[in-house]
Amino acid sequence: MGLLVAVFVGYNIGGATTGPAFGPAVGANVITKLMAAALMSIFFFLGAITIGPQVVDTLGRELVTDTDIFTMRSNVAVLFFIGGALFVGNYAGVPASTSMTAVGAIAALGLATGELNLAILGEIVIWWIVAPIIGFWVAGIVGRYFYPRINAWVAIEGNREGREMVTIDRSGLVPRLQFGENADRREISGALVVIGIGCLMAFSSGTSNIANAIAPIYGTGDIDMIPLILIGSVAVTIGCFTIARRTLDTLGNDITNLPLTAAIVVAVISSGIVIGLSWIGIPASFVVIATMSIIGLGWGRATRTTTLSEAKAGEETRVSVGALTAEEEGERSPRIGEEEPQDIPQASDLFDPSTTARVVLMQNVVPILSTVGAFLTFRFVPIFGF
Repeated sequence: MGLLVAVFVGYNIGGATTGPAFGPAVGANVITKLMAAALMSIFFFLGAITIGPQVVDTLGRELVTDTDIFTMRSNVAVLFFIGGALFVGNYAGVPASTSMTAVGAIAALGLATGELNLAILGEIVIWWIVAPIIGFWVAGIVGRYFYPRINAWVAIEGNREGREMVTIDRSGLVPRLQFGENADRREISGALVVIGIGCLMAFSSGTSNIANAIAPIYGTGDIDMIPLILIGSVAVTIGCFTIARRTLDTLGNDITNLPLTAAIVVAVISSGIVIGLSWIGIPASFVVIATMSIIGLGWGRATRTTTLSEAKAGEETRVSVGALTAEEEGERSPRIGEEEPQDIPQASDLFDPSTTARVVLMQNVVPILSTVGAFLTFRFVPIFGF
């Protein structure tokens, strides 16, 4: 029963993480949803099997001071609340923070039993605060000093013909990549970059999120790490090919008109931070870091209308998140101070307000459901014997 619930959690992790990784590529008609699911499955497993064990140790052995509380009943309950809360987000088409959801449920078990390791929890929470701030400032620097140059280098805005730019040709004995008929070398390079970034995000997701499915089971000591990672990765694969279609639609089409240049920058910054935190055993929320990176990138881009000397003299800078759409791919990179504030679009040109509000709401509701539900269960339901 514990393994079945862990599979359920892995299934929902696959649904929640595929959208952030490959939503931009699918939304721009670079690849199909089927190819996105396949790439997500492969690179998630690579991240899980290489760096993932560090995070599994943190959640399964260190977050609680006595691993004896990971009984079969408590494991099923913890994984049920993780999977159930994530399912609510997936059903709504919103990719929730799997790390926050899992840490909340496990911490609730520790708090209800008096076995919570406050030092480890404090370290995790501190990094949850610091990491988005790092993402904001790194993205802000890129937006101010490097974004136009990157924007001029990336040629692809999306395939306007409605067909995917990159497909798989299965006519021969060995399948091979096939590109759109009218795609030139720069567009092909841009498409490959977008796919590569999605693969990087999938890898970073595997490093952090595999623990959310298997850590409670691993904490019992009954099953070794590698078999659990294999089981969890298979469950994630199932989620990638099924329920992930809903979050791919939300992240690829509904929430934002974020240009691929910005999506690439945000993905590289956010994935790098998540991989770094996973390396030291900290479960990180990619979605929160990516959101702050988008804001930082827009802020940095908007400040290009004013030079540092003008800022010192008291010149006003109008900041808009919509600054990310101020340039078309391939145009000459303007110098700092050359652009006019009126050339910067409003934030409403970048985000869909109703969809964005739904995403922000569910990002908070899902971890709360997991944490509160788990705490009340372990604290007041007598069958657990705590």
